[in-house]
Amino acid sequence: MKAGIVGLPNVGKSTLFNCLSNAKAQSANFPFCTIEPNIGVVNVPDSRLEKLESLVSPEKVIPATVEIVDIAGLVKGASKGEGLGNQFLGNIRETDAILHVLRCFDNDNIVHVDGSVDPIRDKETIDIELQLKDLESVDKKLDKVKRAAKTGNKDAQKEEAVLITLKEGLEAGKSVRAIIVNNDDKIEYVKPLQLITDKPVMYVCNVDEDGAVNGNSYVEKVKAAVASENAEVIFLAVGTEADITELETFDERQMFLEDLGLSEPGSAKLIRGAYKLLNLETYFTAGVKEVRAWTIPVGATAPQAAGVIHTDFEKGFIRAEVISYSDYIEYGSEAKVKEAGKMRVEGKEYTVKDGDVMHFRFNV
Repeated sequence: MKAGIVGLPNVGKSTLFNCLSNAKAQSANFPFCTIEPNIGVVNVPDSRLEKLESLVSPEKVIPATVEIVDIAGLVKGASKGEGLGNQFLGNIRETDAILHVLRCFDNDNIVHVDGSVDPIRDKETIDIELQLKDLESVDKKLDKVKRAAKTGNKDAQKEEAVLITLKEGLEAGKSVRAIIVNNDDKIEYVKPLQLITDKPVMYVCNVDEDGAVNGNSYVEKVKAAVASENAEVIFLAVGTEADITELETFDERQMFLEDLGLSEPGSAKLIRGAYKLLNLETYFTAGVKEVRAWTIPVGATAPQAAGVIHTDFEKGFIRAEVISYSDYIEYGSEAKVKEAGKMRVEGKEYTVKDGDVMHFRFNV
């Protein structure tokens, strides 16, 4: 599962990517610095993992991860191929969620492709290009479906109606995620199209150091503009975060954060947000060899969760031994949880809950 960083050129996308992944993508003060997408595998900050480590004292600790993709800046006309647009739009299509970076700071030394700072205009520029690309995809599909619908094919007629709803919404300037389609039709007809504006989105407001704690007036404008979108808005000072990651020791980084009035880097909040945006959650395994966070989709069953460790675990699943995270912390060890009768044995139908500590019994 991948989240893609998108936005206009020079809004701080590659700098943000470097903060998240320490992959050192090239970032500079000119458009199209990034052409090929950069991919980073980023650890998901999770204080629960640290608490389990303190109780178990394992040989190693392995956090959950999420893939972040730094996609080159889009410009007006991208849907028609401007600024290498088709390639970049193709890169976005391959991601599962969008982190839309908006410039929310003034700095005369950093050029803006449109000559002034206006995050709402910038958002609309990107939205229009993504919507136009989706409209192109819907039109192509609609042409094919119409022919089948004319023959009296009931399923094709139903699909045609859904596609017309999408077309009308896109032409009215709506993103697909904001167009009302019933859930069954969405699963059957909309999801297979992999439309870009159907992907969940988080708006990332890139502020200056003065706005790192409370945001600024630009951030408030963004929040008001996206209020109807059911999208999350977060803000962080990307340039300042980049400076923090350059510091050599943890103590130095903590001192810098405290001086700013922050309890943790904004990038940690963003990574957790991306994880949630991708509809992912975590369960843990805890033993002396390792304490590990495993990533599963929300709603995964116990056998599916076991299959993340190894496909044989899912095929030969017998049962899962489950301890809730809160019980593990309260009693302090697996043995004490068992003594208190708080370990549960769950079968194939069990839906894993975020934070469950699990052992699997299986037969191959």
